[in-house]
Formats: sequence, structure tokens, C-alpha cells
Amino acid sequence: MSLLQIISILTFFNVLLKCVSVYIFCLCIMYSVYSNSQNLCCTCGVPIPPNPANMCVACLRTQVDISEGIPKQVTVHFCKQCERYLQPPGTWVQCALESRELMALCLKKIKSSMTKVRLIDASFLWTEPHSKRIKMKLTIQKEVMNGAILQQVFVVEFVIQSQMCDDCHRVEAKDFWKAVVQVRQKTVHKKTFYYLEQLILKHKLHQNALNIKEIHEGIDFYYGSKQHAQKMVDFLQCTAPCRSKTSQRLISHDIHSNTYNYKSTFSVEIVPVCKDSVVCLSPRLAQSLGNMGQVCVCIRVTSTIHLIDPNTLQIAEVDGNTYWRNPFNGLCNPRQLEEFIVMDIDIIRDQKLGAGAGMRSNKHTLAEVWVQKTSEMDSNQQYYCRTFLGHLLNIGDLVLGFDFANSNINDEYLNKMNPHHVPDVVLIKKSYDRSRRIKRRNWKLQELAREGDGMDTDDERQYQDFLEDLEEDEALRKNVNIFRDASKIPVESDTDDDGAPRVSLTEMLEELSLTDATGGEGADMMTD
Repeated sequence: MSLLQIISILTFFNVLLKCVSVYIFCLCIMYSVYSNSQNLCCTCGVPIPPNPANMCVACLRTQVDISEGIPKQVTVHFCKQCERYLQPPGTWVQCALESRELMALCLKKIKSSMTKVRLIDASFLWTEPHSKRIKMKLTIQKEVMNGAILQQVFVVEFVIQSQMCDDCHRVEAKDFWKAVVQVRQKTVHKKTFYYLEQLILKHKLHQNALNIKEIHEGIDFYYGSKQHAQKMVDFLQCTAPCRSKTSQRLISHDIHSNTYNYKSTFSVEIVPVCKDSVVCLSPRLAQSLGNMGQVCVCIRVTSTIHLIDPNTLQIAEVDGNTYWRNPFNGLCNPRQLEEFIVMDIDIIRDQKLGAGAGMRSNKHTLAEVWVQKTSEMDSNQQYYCRTFLGHLLNIGDLVLGFDFANSNINDEYLNKMNPHHVPDVVLIKKSYDRSRRIKRRNWKLQELAREGDGMDTDDERQYQDFLEDLEEDEALRKNVNIFRDASKIPVESDTDDDGAPRVSLTEMLEELSLTDATGGEGADMMTD
């Protein structure tokens, strides 16, 4: 054989060997693929588990983007004043950073664009608290080509934009209100207002008020909604005998949406009777209250007017509806109180009442008293009267009362009474040294933050009278929060004990001082 034939034969066997090797390699690959239940990717040929698209994940992602249509940057509105987030359309909610509430709010912002995908997981990515950015990593799934399910992870960035909420806007405007409650009492003394102030503070009804203004004969409460004003009116009607009227004024009108913008005004009038007022009832009202005397003393004003007859110790309660049907006014104001000294006193043990008489007071004692004005000690003029203070008075004690004998009183029912039935003096309460009481008073009350001219001399005197009433009336103190005054250290001595009533330590509360969780004043959560 020639050399050329030998070379051709060797070349043939070499090609044949390569073909056999390729064939064996293909058989091995096919065997491995079918033995592991895998397919080849139709694009890149990589062995993959069988799927309806016959494509690997990398090739499938190059063909389909399941996060398409979902915004990668969203705006979230935040109020820096109250640190609340806007939840469309008009609700503001309190959310802490990286909280469940904040995650729910953010997901609601992109909920409409995720209707065709399935949310698998969501988590926050750390960002600087002052960066005004919130990043959230989302994991979603979606069915793509021929029923194949593709899962994808991506990041959505929420940009925090400052916007003042409606409530803070009204507070900053100071004159933007939708309802006002005008509380009025046509009387000289403000004891009822001081009592209502403590009830409002105790029940925290002042928190919704935009502004509180103190004016002549009353106080105004401004609110951002009519519902809050109506709540205040309902509270006043439950705590004080009063009547109310409502009016509204049209501010604007939208003819397209048929919406109206009103400003509402609630006028609340409290009965013109305060504690320690002397009143003269109509004969009809006195008869309906158990045939009690017409001249009575108001010992307390709560949801009703508590009256006592100084001649018989009969007590009665007059509610608001009864008062407005049979109105009566105070005969004297507290400025006309005069100081008397007790010259003699006799306790009346057995007092027989007539038929149809009402209840008698068990907390008071009926007594006959002869008193003399401290301003007329150089004369022998004495006055005789009956009083309900027999359990407190002794010979030589000082007592405050009204002098009817030397007063010119213009009252419809008093002028029609028999002059023999009108007492010369009506005693109201026992008198103590005010300077000593102020010196050893180690408690205080909270006050509403309101606009006004401040307390003048007369207002300060009336406020001290109210504090003394709290010390003397335990039933009145139950509705008031009394706080211990740590700044005052009372000085006790045997000579200062004049028998004046006091507030016990068990009735006092510790004044709380709430600070930020950081231990100081803290800082805003989001700043520019």
C-alpha cells in the first residue's frame, strides 16, 4: 500500500473516532438529563428543572419583568407638629419608624399597582432617621409564560414630604374654628366657673379645644368640629343646671357639590345662683319642695341646686328644668357679707315639722343665735336669728352673714312676704383667719390655659373663697383633683390651730411630669 492510502485510512478512522466520542457524549448528557428529570433551557441550553416556559430563571427575567407598573418611588406626607402620617383620603395616623402601622400605610400607597402580583414578603431596609427616606424590600410572585411562576425581589423608596394636618393648621391659625361654646352666668361670683374648670380638667374635655377665652360673665371654648362642641354642651348639662341654644351661620356654599360650610354657636346659660347665696323662692316652688321656707341658703351647686332652710333644716334639690319654670335670684352677693360675733347660742333639739314637710339635713344642727356686728362693738345692738351652723358655732366665734334688717333688697317674692317671716340676719359660714389658712395650705389646683386679663384683686379673693369651700365641703372635693404643692412647706404650731378644716394628705395627688423617652425634651422625628 502506498503512503497516501495509509494516510487516508488513518484520517477516516480519526474522524470516525471523533464522531463516536461526540455520540457517546450526547448519550451521556441525555442520560444524565433524563435520569434527573431535567430539561435544557431553550435559550442557553443549561439543564433546568422542567417548567412550562422551558427557560431558566436568568433567561426568563430577561424576557419578563413582573415588577413593571409598580412605582419604585412613592411620596408619603408627614405632619411635623403632631408627628402623624397622612392615610388617604383624609385620615392622619400616628406611626413609629419601622412599625407595623407604618408598613401597612406604605403598602396601601402601592396597593392599586399590585393587583396582578402576589406579595410574599415585605421588610424595612435601614435608613438614616433624618434622611426623609423609607426603603422597603418587597418579594412578589406572578404567573408568566405558559403558567410558570416567577418570584422577584425589589426595593421601593418612600419619600417623606412635610405637610401640616388640618388640626395643626387650625391650632396655628388660632382664629380658624367651626364651633364655639359660650358659657355664661349672670352673677357676680365665679365659684361655679371655678368648679366647672376643675371638672373639665379632670375629664380632659379641654384637649379638643383650639382656644379658650375668658370674657365678662363667662368663658368661650373654640372647637374645630361641631361634634366636639356638642360633647362639651352635653357635659355642661350633666354637671351644672343650665339651658342651651344653638345657632349657625353660613360661611360658604359649593353649588357644584352641594356642600355647605357653617360656623355653629352654642350658648349655655348657667343658673345665676352660687354657693353661699341667699335666695327667696316663690310660694308655689316652696310648697312643691315640701312646704319649706321661702328664704333659703344655697349650700352647693352641682348638677342641681342644693338648698337648706335655716329655720327648719329642710333640704331640697332644684334641677335646671324646675329652676327655669320657677326662676329665682340671689338676694345678696358675697361682697355684702358682714362679720358677726356670736354672743349666745342655744341648740334646738326637737324641731317638729308640719304636714308634708320634706327631708331634713343630718349634717347640720339647728340653733338659735344672738349675734353682734364686729363693726358695732361700741353699741348694744344685737340680732336674733336661726341658723343651720349649730354644730360649728360657739360663743365668741366669728361668723359671716347677710344683714337683712339694714339692707334695701328689691325682690319680687321677698317684698310680698310677711315682714315677720323675714329674718334680720342669715348666717352663711364660720369665719377663720384667711392668712393662716393660706400659710398652711400645702396643695394646689390645676388651671386651664386660657386667654384673659388675668386675676385682679376681686378675682383672687373669689378664688380663695373657692379653695376654702373645697376645704370645708368633702362632697365637693370628690369631684376635683387636688395636687400636693411640693414648693410649699407648711409650718405647724399649736397657736396656729384655730379649728379650720383642712385637706388630708390621702386626698392629694402627686403632680406628674412626663418627659420624652430619651430622658429629656427629645427632638422631632423628622426635620428639614
